[in-house]
Amino acid sequence: MPTTAARPLRLKTLRIRELARAAGIFLAAAGGACLMPNAARAEFAVCNQTLDVVNLAIGQEVDAIFQTDGWWTIGANQCVNVIQDELANRYIYVYATDVFGHPMLAGSTEMCVERRRFSLRGINDCWQRGLIAAKFLEVDTLDQERWTFFLTGKTE
Repeated sequence: MPTTAARPLRLKTLRIRELARAAGIFLAAAGGACLMPNAARAEFAVCNQTLDVVNLAIGQEVDAIFQTDGWWTIGANQCVNVIQDELANRYIYVYATDVFGHPMLAGSTEMCVERRRFSLRGINDCWQRGLIAAKFLEVDTLDQERWTFFLTGKTE
C-alpha cells in the first residue's frame, strides 16, 4: 500500500515541475520578444525637460507633401512618442508652446497649425486657409531610423 499512496504525491510533483518548466519557457520567450529588433518602439520621441507643460506639433514630408500634426501635451520631465514608424525623412519639424500659447522654440520654417487637434496637408497660405502660421524648428535626424529630441526650454 505505501506505493499507491506515494504515486499521487509523485504525480503532483511531476505536474508542478512541468508547469514550472512551461512557465519558464513562456517567460523566456516573452522576455526575448521584448528584445527582438522588430519590437514596437518609438521612432521619433520628444522629451520635455522643462518645468512647464508643453503643447507640441510636428511637421514632416509625407508622400511628397509637407504635413503637420498636433497636438501632443507633454508634462514636465516626460517623453511622448510622436512618430511610431521608422523615420523616412532626415528632417522633422517641431513646434512647441507653453500652456499660454507662447512659442518655446526659435524656429524659422513656417508651417500651418490649428488651435485644436489637427492633421494638415500643405504648408502654404496658412492665413488664407483659415489656419495659423507657426515657425517650426528643423531637427536634423542625420538619416537615423530613430531619434529623440530633448526640449530644454532654452532657445534651440
